Amino acid sequence: MSETAQLPDPPQFSDEEMQKCRESGDFMPVLFEWYKFVGHICIFFAQLQRQSPAAKEIPPIHFAILTGLLNRCARLMLSNVALSHNGRFGETTALLDRCIFESSLKVNWLCHKGNDESFQRYLAGGLKTEIELEKEIAGNITERVGGEVLNIEKRMLSSIDRHIDAAGLSREEITEAKKLPDVSAMLRDLGHERLMYVVAQRLGSHHVHGTWPSLLLHYLEVNDDGEFSLRDHDCRTHPNQFVMTPVQVLGAVRAFIVYLIEEEEAKAVVDLLDSIQEEILKINSEMVGGDFQSAE
Repeated sequence: MSETAQLPDPPQFSDEEMQKCRESGDFMPVLFEWYKFVGHICIFFAQLQRQSPAAKEIPPIHFAILTGLLNRCARLMLSNVALSHNGRFGETTALLDRCIFESSLKVNWLCHKGNDESFQRYLAGGLKTEIELEKEIAGNITERVGGEVLNIEKRMLSSIDRHIDAAGLSREEITEAKKLPDVSAMLRDLGHERLMYVVAQRLGSHHVHGTWPSLLLHYLEVNDDGEFSLRDHDCRTHPNQFVMTPVQVLGAVRAFIVYLIEEEEAKAVVDLLDSIQEEILKINSEMVGGDFQSAE
């Protein structure tokens, strides 16, 4: 990030605009702007330089992993903005939000653990598949008369080498590294209750795997006679997505700042992130109304 980089301005809404949302019960225009803003905030802080005066000494590979994950969050949020602005592609934004959740969680968990082993487990988790593919290719080459190497195999082996070299791990270290904990275990490490896992991970998985609830929500319609028909291309992004995802991403940015920046300098940024979250949750409170009151 250059020294002249400026924080993006938060969205501003007039009293009339907010009153219109209250009267209609539709807070999506407001939440949409906050969603975009959090995406901008995410990429802004992902561009912090490791050599910044206030930055702690952390290994370059740790920094690369965390900023790469934050960049992934911001890019996928931008994709959702492009998809959802016309009131369509809700089935796709739900799938992307599940990806954003996992990346945000990994940033939080890695910063929480803050040790070489955890970052190595993250790297090895992706590279184990590369090692397996490498062995399969090598086996095919060995079985071939004269050990001929095909052009596609040469390209694939070179790509695997680049990925492994960039990680700074040996093949032995990758093979012997422990698996990353699953999402449920990461959430427990971070102090979350089981409900967070069920809502963010298990329900989110419907959209990734195309389960029956996913079909009923986005791809099928049921008429009064119980007959099924294909749903038209009219799925809107659910308002909860414009609340939960920004809050998750803000949490990831907060964890990154605390991990990277000295405490005194980090406090001002954390206060900013907290104030953004407060604004989003305040809108959410108005939107949900009596949802959390007794149904009796």
